[in-house]
Amino acid sequence: MEALELARWQFGITTVYHFLMVPLTIGLGLTVACMQTMWVRTGKEQYLRMTKFWGKLFLINFILGVATGLVQEFQFGMAWSEYSRFVGDVFGAPLAMEALLAFFVESVFLGLWIFGWDRLPKKLHLATIWAASTASIGSAYFILAANSWMQHPVGVEMIDGRPVMVDVWAVLTNSTLLVAFPHTIFGAFAVAGAFLLGISWYHLWKRRSDGIDTVDDGGKVVVGEGTDNQPGRDKSDHKVWLQSLRIGAAVAVVSFAGVAVTGDLQAKLMFEQQPMKMAAAEAACHDGTGFSVLSVGNLGSESCDDITAVVEIPGLLSFMANGDFKTEVDGVKSLIPQYKEAYGTHIPDLPKYGERGGTKIDYVPVMEVTYWGFRIMIGFGALAAGAAAVALFVVRKGTVPRSKWLMRLAVFGILAPFGANSAGWIFTEMGRQPFVVAPNPDPNGIDNVFMFTAAAVSPGVSTAELITSLVAFTLVYGGLLVVEVKLLFRYVRGGVPSAMPELAHADDGDDDGDGKDKDDVLAFAY
Repeated sequence: MEALELARWQFGITTVYHFLMVPLTIGLGLTVACMQTMWVRTGKEQYLRMTKFWGKLFLINFILGVATGLVQEFQFGMAWSEYSRFVGDVFGAPLAMEALLAFFVESVFLGLWIFGWDRLPKKLHLATIWAASTASIGSAYFILAANSWMQHPVGVEMIDGRPVMVDVWAVLTNSTLLVAFPHTIFGAFAVAGAFLLGISWYHLWKRRSDGIDTVDDGGKVVVGEGTDNQPGRDKSDHKVWLQSLRIGAAVAVVSFAGVAVTGDLQAKLMFEQQPMKMAAAEAACHDGTGFSVLSVGNLGSESCDDITAVVEIPGLLSFMANGDFKTEVDGVKSLIPQYKEAYGTHIPDLPKYGERGGTKIDYVPVMEVTYWGFRIMIGFGALAAGAAAVALFVVRKGTVPRSKWLMRLAVFGILAPFGANSAGWIFTEMGRQPFVVAPNPDPNGIDNVFMFTAAAVSPGVSTAELITSLVAFTLVYGGLLVVEVKLLFRYVRGGVPSAMPELAHADDGDDDGDGKDKDDVLAFAY
């Protein structure tokens, strides 16, 4: 592999891993804030338990998310210095806003929330989690502002070959950003919804499996109480899991509807701004109006002539692009000449491109990635929403079936929206190739603001250095993954008492008198 491919693999691995944590942090944070609001307003015990249990899982994910996210900024200077020079004047503002106005607020108020239990007045303490969770959404907005500029550059002038920002408001209200942001946020809540649903299903099943809860002849739950060896598993515990499951399922269903609507708007913009990305997502070699549900053939071939649509919905592609069912959409064969005329046939033979200078440009992104990424994104999202709707029906009588297989499906279902989010992110970024900053095709837009990925790599970084750092990052991130999974499993399996040790016996010798388990690695958290 050459340096360009290694640098892309390195950034891809770290970014996709980090993005596994981002949507859960965003979605779960605001959900926990709503749970605490219900506790403050009603005083009901189950809402306090819900807040503390889900809040602890939120903290685990947040901490690991910060640890993995910090690496991203270092990579800009290490492997992508030319890219940093090109976009630096534009990215400075949104990334500074993200750090100072969003991440700083998020961290400060999250600290107040963690250490403020029983120290701050209830309503003031509640305000801290709302501030932290709202700031996390603001953080996402500023990050997406930078990413959306890469997809559709606006608000700049080209000076000495570099884009210089002249209108920060145009960058912060980019049309791409205005549809990408709600799409991302709805996707984050879909992740949080499935997370609540799967874990709550497990605990309701566990209560039935352990004989705590039973059902009467009509199938309605008969809530029981755990024994002395089952601390915290009382009637309020049942309410925690039933309420959490219903909230999670409802959030998942509503979020998918939001994802579908915003995704349609985003697709229409992509057909205008990056038509080759959408043509590749369809494996559409020729102009047409039909959407291919399933195509067969060699998606990796340069000609793509041997690709055949097995299942096709007439008119749907035209609707996704134009809002009607008749207007033909340009295929790959029609778009290639347009791109060549506008941006050239070969990478300029300039020193900054190194050995890549003068090589032929392939304007068609990797179809295997765009085609299947697009379908995995839609398929996994629809699957998670459908399962959530079924779950709402199943628990209408207050509990879940005793089937172990259904429980396992519910738990593994947590992964579906994670897969949808990751596939959508990969599709968005890989579909932009061969550009790292995609050109603005708007005739009234800005000319010549684009950058080939081949020009973005640091010229001084060697293949050996990239291999070393790639291996190191992969090992470190793999270790962090083990840590996060073990922590999540530990606290999930422990149920509410894992977040509220005071529910367990105070005289069992495992605490220091303040209700906190000495072996609890997150004992500092309330």
